[in-house]
Amino acid sequence: MYPDASVTIRLERVADTDAIARIIEAAFQGARHSSRTEHFIVGALRRCNQLTISLVADEGEAIVGHVAISPVTISSGATGWYGLGPLAVLPRHQSRGIGSMLTQAALAELRRRGGVGCVVLGDPRYYGRFGFEAHPGLELPGVPAGYFQALVFGDELPVGRVRYHPAFDVSSETLPD
Repeated sequence: MYPDASVTIRLERVADTDAIARIIEAAFQGARHSSRTEHFIVGALRRCNQLTISLVADEGEAIVGHVAISPVTISSGATGWYGLGPLAVLPRHQSRGIGSMLTQAALAELRRRGGVGCVVLGDPRYYGRFGFEAHPGLELPGVPAGYFQALVFGDELPVGRVRYHPAFDVSSETLPD
């Protein structure tokens, strides 16, 4: 089922930051692949001015989803590459197409801003429908190859190791009390 016309996608506003953190925390609460730090990652990206794109899904007056895009580095020196994630939708609003809407809007905005490509760490069955594919030679160390995927907007796919911003390195041992 897809969202109705009452769901709109827009850029985050300053007043949205607390709601975004709550959405991300709730969305990843039961996920077995989660470090439970995703909401801290987005906050750290924002504080470091590395949150390139931050979109929310509004339904009525409530924010029900969020997606982040931030720059990544590639060991080959390729520039213009970004990482999608985290992507979060409140559990009671999942399986309605809101995550797809957020992903499509974020990728369109990234293309509009001149991004060369985007990487994602996630389920290949989900992200494959947006054009993401695993590519030999482009890797995220420590991650099974099929789950690290790229979407090229131009003609050239770089090779090398990808590194997300240090905000992604937060662990439960480094979390604030």
